Parts: sequence; structure tokens; C-alpha cells
Amino acid sequence: MQVVREPKAFREACEAARATGARVGLVPTMGALHEGHLSLVDRAAEEGATFRAVTIFVNPLQFAAHEDLGRYPRTLEADLEACRARGVDLVFAPDDGAMYPPGFQTTVTLGELTKPLEGVHRPTHFSGVTTVVTKLFALTGKCVAVFGRKDYQQWRLLERLALDLDLPVDVVGHRIVREEDGLALSSRNRYLSSDERQRALAIARGLRAANEAWHAGMRDAAALVEIVRGPVETSFDSVDYVAIAKPTTLETLEGSVTEAVLLVAAHVGRTRLIDNLELGVDPAP
Repeated sequence: MQVVREPKAFREACEAARATGARVGLVPTMGALHEGHLSLVDRAAEEGATFRAVTIFVNPLQFAAHEDLGRYPRTLEADLEACRARGVDLVFAPDDGAMYPPGFQTTVTLGELTKPLEGVHRPTHFSGVTTVVTKLFALTGKCVAVFGRKDYQQWRLLERLALDLDLPVDVVGHRIVREEDGLALSSRNRYLSSDERQRALAIARGLRAANEAWHAGMRDAAALVEIVRGPVETSFDSVDYVAIAKPTTLETLEGSVTEAVLLVAAHVGRTRLIDNLELGVDPAP
């Protein structure tokens, strides 16, 4: 497994792989890797990638001043071992200066898709995400890029980004990977105390109940939201949103729905967790 720290070296390694006839698979991460991240590496292979590249970069542009940039877990050596064990071919682990040289002033922003949900509560977040991912797409070149669907709005944004800018990137969203009790895997789960972790399961309970109601014939948007909201409001310290939206555009839905995604963001202790369930598509938590 090759490990590079400079953007030029990463670009050259991807170009060299394509020159041999390989299909490049890209898995962008912020490190602190868990099985959810590693399943993205597997999915890249399922999508035909024969050369798999993982990027590990805690991107400062996507954190607001009051958020957890300083305490975000950084476990590079363990991450590299996990990548080796999974058969990763290339890891790009730049420092801030390599990605954002002195005088850096270019950002990439999208429109309507950024405004609801996360956009309300983290208004600068997606500009940071789309900027760094555009840089990674430019460095990687033609590839298949795999993102976790736990960050559902992010996945839809990056699909739109590649489409709008005619980038030679096939953006794939991979299913949420969960613990046996339903908790969605997240690097931030390691922040949780044992009590907070138990309380965090309320999201999975709410989504599971809504999924059961959906399969029993419930189609009323407001009722489905309330099924999720009840346990979440009871167990979490604060709730940013419990919403039901159109999967592709993330427009809020009302009345009777035929296709929908339920999305949740809530705080337990100092930790903010997100989760979602696309009704009729995703398995129950």
C-alpha cells in the first residue's frame, strides 16, 4: 500500500494506475476509520474499481468555530493498518497546508440542496465539503467515488456536484452500516458515554417504528415524522430536526407520500448524531 502526503504525488499515483488499465475507486474520509468506512472500500470494488484509494483528511473548512474540529479523533496509524488489511492500494493523508496553500481563497458552493436540514443548523458546512471534495475529484481524475448514505444530504449534494460540473466521477451512495442494536456507525460515537450511547438508540427505535408503519400502509408525512420524533425528543438533550423529504431534492413533504426519506439530527451530551432512512428502500435499523 502506497501512502502519500502531497497532492501532486496522489494525482500521479492515480494517473499511473489508470495508465495500466485500472479503474480507480475513491473513498474520501476524515479518518478514525470504522467498518462503515471500510465497507465503502468494498463497495468500490463491487463497482469495478481495481485500484482503491482512500483519503484521510480532517477538513477544517467544514467545521464552524464552535464545532469539534479540535477534538475530532485522529488515529492515522490505526487507519493505515485498517486500510492495509482491507486491500487498499493508495492512501492520501495530506496536512492542512498541502490542501490549502497560503492565500487560498477559492470555494465551491451549491444552491438549493444546501439550504434545508444541515444547511439550517450548519450554514457553512457544505461549502467546506464541496470545496474539499472538488479538489479531491480534480486530483483523482476519472474514478468511481463512494460515500456513505448516513450523510444523506452530503451524498445527494456530491451527486449534483459531479453532474453539474461534468466531472468524470461516478458518485455512489452506500448503505448505512449499523451496530447490531441499530446505532449507525460514526467516528463520533467514540465520544459517547455508556449512558449516552444507550440514549442514542432512540433514533434507531424511531426510524424502525416508522419503517414498520410504512410497511403497514402508513403514508401520511406528518404522522411518520411524529413516530420518529417521539423517542428522539424523549432521549436526546436537543433536536435539530426530524424531517421527511423527497429523496432526490430534499424538499419537505406534506400529506400523502409515495417516496420519502426520514432524516434526524440531534444532540446527546456534547455529541451531535445524524441518521436517516429512505422508506421502502433501506432496511430497518
